[in-house]
Amino acid sequence: MALKDRLIEYAADRYGTKPEYLWARTPDCAVLRCESNDKWYGIIMCVDGSKLGLAKGVSYDIVNVKCSPLMTGSLLAMNGIHPAYHMQKESWITVLLDGTVAEEQVFSLLDMSYELIKQSGGSKRLRTDNKEWLIPASPSMYDVEQDFQRDGMILWKQTSNIIVGDIIYMYMAAPVSAIMYKCEAIEVDIPYKYDNGDYHIRKAMKLKLICRFDKSDMPLTAMKELGAGAVRGPRGVPPALSRELKCLCKSKGII
Repeated sequence: MALKDRLIEYAADRYGTKPEYLWARTPDCAVLRCESNDKWYGIIMCVDGSKLGLAKGVSYDIVNVKCSPLMTGSLLAMNGIHPAYHMQKESWITVLLDGTVAEEQVFSLLDMSYELIKQSGGSKRLRTDNKEWLIPASPSMYDVEQDFQRDGMILWKQTSNIIVGDIIYMYMAAPVSAIMYKCEAIEVDIPYKYDNGDYHIRKAMKLKLICRFDKSDMPLTAMKELGAGAVRGPRGVPPALSRELKCLCKSKGII
């Protein structure tokens, strides 16, 4: 397992963080968000070495983490640690995930970032305009259809800043590999504790089913053509995909 994957696994085990993949143009870029205030404490990405003063044409997995400005100088003196790429360089650093920096050191730097972000306080972003989301679901882990058939509702893990009225499109992973449901969030931030060692839930949201799709309506191949790649975590719906999904609902007699 690559160090970046072990780092994502570490963040999930220690902080219950699920990576967010927010940008269609960089589908492998993962954001780690502090749940208490919705702020980023880690950004994992792959960049060309030229962005870091290294060899051009060579790709590097990196993580951006926050650090105290008093520590920036001493940290930058270490092999594998560079001035922050695309972040404020006085209080952020970029750490190579190629083995130059030992795994335990990388984990320790992520812990430092988490604590600094958590202590920075502030409340979550207040949002009043509704948004459309894509969220993944695994057919092998949970029978979504069974719950919807019971009363048209489902209680689902909430990991993003979803508010009441947001539209949620549920993407069913392999072997389905297609968007299968359109839902509306009717209740959010429901306290919910679940931990089986592999899967963690700290809060949930209640979703109301609006529309069912067939497997052939919006498979992954069509999603990619409309600006959405693999759905590994909650993400916004690209405009082209949103328009097509609305047309599909309309064709089924649902607005």
